[in-house]
Amino acid sequence: MRRRRLRVSHLGWGALVTAVVLAAAGWWWGWLEASVPGAALLAVLATAVLLTAGRSAYAVDLDLSDRRVTVGQRAVGRLEVRNTSRRRMLPARLELPVGSVTATFPLPSLGPDAVHEELFAVPTTRRAVVPVGPVLSVRGDPLGLVSRRVRWTDPVELYVHPELVPLTGAAAGVLRDLEGQATRVVSDADLSFHALRDYVAGDDRRHIHWRSTARTGRLMVRQFEDTRRTHTVVALSTAADDHADDDELELAVAAAASIGVQALRDERDLTVLADERRLHTSTPSRLLDDVAGLEARTEGRRGVDLARWVAREVPDASVAVLVTGSVPDAAALRASAAHVPAGVRTLVLRCRTDRPVEVATHGMLSVATVGRLADLPRVLRRVVAG
Repeated sequence: MRRRRLRVSHLGWGALVTAVVLAAAGWWWGWLEASVPGAALLAVLATAVLLTAGRSAYAVDLDLSDRRVTVGQRAVGRLEVRNTSRRRMLPARLELPVGSVTATFPLPSLGPDAVHEELFAVPTTRRAVVPVGPVLSVRGDPLGLVSRRVRWTDPVELYVHPELVPLTGAAAGVLRDLEGQATRVVSDADLSFHALRDYVAGDDRRHIHWRSTARTGRLMVRQFEDTRRTHTVVALSTAADDHADDDELELAVAAAASIGVQALRDERDLTVLADERRLHTSTPSRLLDDVAGLEARTEGRRGVDLARWVAREVPDASVAVLVTGSVPDAAALRASAAHVPAGVRTLVLRCRTDRPVEVATHGMLSVATVGRLADLPRVLRRVVAG
């Protein structure tokens, strides 16, 4: 891929304007003192443009050892440049944008088919989706007046996933599989037999209980209780006003991701709501890729609005986990949880850094505070015990 772009620096434009003014003044008033510097500057600019001329024939390969890492892990990459022409290439400079910064590598003169390799490491101190690339070759003059950039690769996305805490065992009960457990909803066709009732027009004749019919003299049909499989929904507040600082947001994101990944590993149905959308939940990696790109937003969904969001988007949920920061009041969160459909096991999880674990359970609703990610399994155990 080659996309050439000629760039004149601010110094180059300044030199050009100065050269034109001096040359014009010297010609108009006959000032030799102005004409000579003006002509010299124009000659320097012309030489700078000539130094950017010529074609580069490189084969550039940008490779990351792993495009998915966890916060704190170093992402190692390799940059390989090969001269594909039949002549020696002049030295150049390579630029590699990594997020908001740009790394620069000197590219030496390369003979035909010669290869130059650079290794680099990307620090991953924060959860993010980091664009790496595109790789640019830069040719220009030593003074930096004019340069020509050629783009050789597309950018590659590096996903920095949040730290997770394993919840195996600790999540049993809150994230338990409800398959086969009866609900209070009576159905005419399911797996769990409940009772007999009189036949009415439209009933499925396959459900007629012939023995009871013969005994009572009336047509009797079987009635069933609905059974359902756990559908866990995790709703995360990304409103900037809900979180006291960035560390609190990171704790909330990591807690929500840990619960979601555990649900997927346990092969439970999962919906994750965050950033005004449903995140991908086909695999843990897809979920974590979406989570890596979450950011605090001024107009993000607030914690007190999560319950309404769940009720509207996932009315068939059986377990709801509402994750927010420390700013929303616990009483307000408890009141807002009333919008979750009846019968749904609900956990409101307030993330407040460096705070002790607090859990209060009232029927199907639990409101808990977690101060460290390592405390999350203990919080879930207390929710189950409560």
